[in-house]
Amino acid sequence: MIVSAIKQTSPGRLTVCFDEGEDVPSTLGVVTDWRLFAGRELDGKEVERLRLDSHRALCRERALTLLGQRPMSRRELETKLRQKGVDDETAAWCVTWLQDNRLIDEESYAAAIVRHYGAKGYGEGRARQELQRRGIPRELWEDALAARPEDTTKLDRFISQRLRDPDDRDEVRRVTAALYRRGFSREEIRDALERFHAEYIEE
Repeated sequence: MIVSAIKQTSPGRLTVCFDEGEDVPSTLGVVTDWRLFAGRELDGKEVERLRLDSHRALCRERALTLLGQRPMSRRELETKLRQKGVDDETAAWCVTWLQDNRLIDEESYAAAIVRHYGAKGYGEGRARQELQRRGIPRELWEDALAARPEDTTKLDRFISQRLRDPDDRDEVRRVTAALYRRGFSREEIRDALERFHAEYIEE
């Protein structure tokens, strides 16, 4: 097959046109790496490799755009790519390439998740839920959670806004249930209630 034309479709995006009527969407990087020009002849295997290289390069660009919007875990990014129509094999290849080139950093992402939920006044349990939901590997959880700041300010503020009578057992139960939903442990809740002279109620 002979390259009949190379057309620019957008910045960095090109289409390689062949004399037999096939058009291969590609990127400037691939066209440059292949040293393509109008009139160059490629055999069947070369065309197949060009299709694959172009497909992967386009997927990689899409993945980089997604990562530019917000950090993601490997699993999140693979899921997003599949949702956008990328086949499973290409999505897995693309994410592995990004990870190998340190463009996906799940360790830093895990630490950021823990800091974020801690700053919003949630407990360790909620942070664990988020780490699991976002597909962060379990071996990264403990280091991220160990760096969680020991700051009770938001926890105390939460209680002070809801606990008007520390002797009201129903009110204490409601506050306790709310703290459990926010991911705090029994020990954290008991210690916090003691600071407000309220007794933790075992159910």
